[in-house]
Amino acid sequence: MSKYGFQKISRDIKQALPTPNAPTSQVEVDLPTSALSKFFLDYAGKKLPSEVLNHSLRVYLYSKAIIKDQFPQWDLDLEVVFVTSLLHDIGTTKENMAATKMSFEFYGGLLSRDLVLEQTKGDQDFAEAVSEAIIRHQDLGESGFITTLGLVIQLSTILDNVGLNSELIHPDTLDAVNKKYSREGWLGCFAHAIDNENKLKPWGHTSALGVDQFRDDVLANKLKYEKL
Repeated sequence: MSKYGFQKISRDIKQALPTPNAPTSQVEVDLPTSALSKFFLDYAGKKLPSEVLNHSLRVYLYSKAIIKDQFPQWDLDLEVVFVTSLLHDIGTTKENMAATKMSFEFYGGLLSRDLVLEQTKGDQDFAEAVSEAIIRHQDLGESGFITTLGLVIQLSTILDNVGLNSELIHPDTLDAVNKKYSREGWLGCFAHAIDNENKLKPWGHTSALGVDQFRDDVLANKLKYEKL
């Protein structure tokens, strides 16, 4: 179960990791090469705009680095992390936004559960781990618990989007990841996605992060490596 992240951990990073370790330089940016990983990379490449795909790959590499440095005791399967990273924003595509009135994370989580079940020949734990983490990747807060997979995806997405949690990753790692998978135009792309979600689905979960504040926080990201 723990290889899928089904262990409870505080949503509050200060409780989950009271004393962060000094991050190490991790400049290896290769991706998993199993048949399953290649399928989902190809799938994401066809479905996602390049800005979103690169963001998803950065999220995976941040997650990998954070696990190695800050949570070495975890036995979280990196292929599960990879698949979750690739699919976490699948609900934001034009096709999927038009297909439902559900919040993008929730619909994306359901789509991903079915897809992973199909591709893993019914591995329910794998599918539900991915789905749970996607549904909750914007469920930020300090109370209650989340899976270890959910926490690391939260940490990595908020790092890439807003610039928080940068102390968990070595500057060399950040530099290598952002140079390999360009974030050119990402902040504007994501700010537009936030506004689009709030416009089309004003009841959606994204609004919980602040209708204007979240977009403004994204655009104010100091770790952007890009021109707006």
